[in-house]
Amino acid sequence: MNSYLLRRVPSALGVIIVGSIVVFALLHLIPGDPAQVIAGGDAGPDAVAALREKLGLDAPLWQQYFSWIGSVLTFRLGDSLVLGGTISSLVLEAAGNTAALAGTALLFAVLLGALFGIIPELIDRRWARSVATAYNTLAIAIPNFVVGTVLIVAFGVLLIVLPAGGIPRDGLAADPGITFQFLLLPALCLALPIGAALSRFLNEAITGELSQPYVTTALALGIRRRRIITTQILPNALPPALTVLGIQIGQLFGGAVIVEALFAWPGLGYLAQQAIAGRDYPVVQVILVLSVAVFVLVQLATDIAHASLDPRVRTKEAAA
Repeated sequence: MNSYLLRRVPSALGVIIVGSIVVFALLHLIPGDPAQVIAGGDAGPDAVAALREKLGLDAPLWQQYFSWIGSVLTFRLGDSLVLGGTISSLVLEAAGNTAALAGTALLFAVLLGALFGIIPELIDRRWARSVATAYNTLAIAIPNFVVGTVLIVAFGVLLIVLPAGGIPRDGLAADPGITFQFLLLPALCLALPIGAALSRFLNEAITGELSQPYVTTALALGIRRRRIITTQILPNALPPALTVLGIQIGQLFGGAVIVEALFAWPGLGYLAQQAIAGRDYPVVQVILVLSVAVFVLVQLATDIAHASLDPRVRTKEAAA
């Protein structure tokens, strides 16, 4: 396992470094002078020059990069140019809100994946498979913003049983019951397509294993189908499912941008939208590099979990 980590960790760090360079370069790919773009067309030469000095844009590019990445690593990010307050406080508050939304959505996705991916094969009924197929098709085919709009209209406007958007006035930690009510609709909207992808993978894995000779032999010996699935098939299907889930977590953070904007959830996606609209590019840079780091670390964690559950992965990597 140690040799596996020695191979995976450096590659993950390399991806993060390359991602940080790309994110840093985005500011310099803006047409014209980045300081002029950020300051606005009405800013005078003195104001633009002062902003260039504040952002360090008058230094060589390599020096700008190391200064910027050093501020990111130490989380001394300075002040927001448009939104107000320090960048670190804005990002930390938004990251906490996004973590709460993403964690709840991930829990819903796992439950939906198990419900529609495993249960139909356990009960072995055609109607259950039809329901699972319908859910998988609709959840993947219908975009998040359409699902979110339907949920808002149905439960927040017509029935008025759940909040249509925003967060509790006293914060997420004040009352868990109220917080769950605010989380339910956006988390469900975010979880539906991820749960469908996980459900399809689990169902296909179980169906493929059911046609294997060892299953036929076990059935001939009188072992119940449910016992074969729970004791033999699922342990083989779950390790690869972790990798699929890790990929879906990356898509979860991407989908959170749309969902947060739709439900006015003040997370990283909502903050990025405000920063882009206000041309507060230093905030955008921090959010992007944080997103890259989180995605890479999640992928690394899922790969390690997969390798720890399935020794064949470690053996294959060592042989390669």
